[in-house]
Amino acid sequence: MTSDHHQVFLGCYTPKDGASRGLYAVRLNATNAKLGDPVLAAETANPTFAVLHPNGRLVYALGQCVDAAGRTGGAVSAFALDRDSGALAALNAQPTGGGGTSHLAVDATGRMLVTISYSGGDIATFPLGADGRIGARTGQIKPSGPLGPVKDRQDKPHPHSVTFSPDNRHAYVCDLAQDKILCYRVDPAVATLTPAGDCPARPGAGPRHAKFSSSGRFFYVINELDSTVATYACDIESGALTPKQTVPTLPAGYAGTNICAEIRIHPNGRFVYGSNRGHDSLAVYARDAAEGTLTLVEIVPCGGQHPRNFALSPGGEVLLCANRDTNNLTVFRVNAKTGRLTATGQSVPAFQAVCVLFAS
Repeated sequence: MTSDHHQVFLGCYTPKDGASRGLYAVRLNATNAKLGDPVLAAETANPTFAVLHPNGRLVYALGQCVDAAGRTGGAVSAFALDRDSGALAALNAQPTGGGGTSHLAVDATGRMLVTISYSGGDIATFPLGADGRIGARTGQIKPSGPLGPVKDRQDKPHPHSVTFSPDNRHAYVCDLAQDKILCYRVDPAVATLTPAGDCPARPGAGPRHAKFSSSGRFFYVINELDSTVATYACDIESGALTPKQTVPTLPAGYAGTNICAEIRIHPNGRFVYGSNRGHDSLAVYARDAAEGTLTLVEIVPCGGQHPRNFALSPGGEVLLCANRDTNNLTVFRVNAKTGRLTATGQSVPAFQAVCVLFAS
């Protein structure tokens, strides 16, 4: 595939009526920002999040499985990716041992996978074989501790995402209910995590997803419940985080309901993006590389409702936004000098899409 043509996978909810059946593939021409029509790439139950292996030839997706007692639980599946055709071939799957899963990540060595269960409140670790298959679970952590003040959402620990540091020494779990970012030391050789401290968020913030700057010095967290983005300074040696700045994702004076979802950093490192569900918008920030601080550039309509996930093309020319409640994928051009977004007006159908993954 040429540098301006990209393979994108969409993870979609799979209702019983068959309106969606799993992972869908769509082609993007980044030069003219044109999308092809989504086609089914892999039939799998509720692939709510998917990631690419560091070698670029494997895709891992969350899903569901049914145990011997007939109970539905979380699962994670491995797929081999044909980079020429974009086809996915199922390799294997493993139960995560908890409730519904919300996030996963593969470490930089490609030997370890971590899944997060929001509803089950647990973190599971798995070894990855040389062929990409997922081994049996090596660990399961259930965070515990004081909860935040939002009683209907912070009722028990709710880990929501996991993010590896650029040097692969630490993994950070955002716990929405505890208002904490939990830090773990990473051992890819045995696929385990060891607790290494935590950092509090503001009470009621609800940390959801996070991204590191390429240097590893700054950590950016989008807070679901109070509609903010928090910047943390990171001590690379110890992994300790120190709160540095918090900025809103909403325009001043907005009084409606809102919860945040995804956060991304532009490939050039100069801009940070976050999504608002309720206000149904994308917030754009300029990033100071030296200080790590953010300055709001603009907030633009996302072109649909409930933008749970979005992603930037590898070159940063295009942003694709998955709007779950309007069943569409919208396209934006990105100005690499200003970070600003321009809607192209193109929208393709994508039934309850909740994950956007660039695979090339």
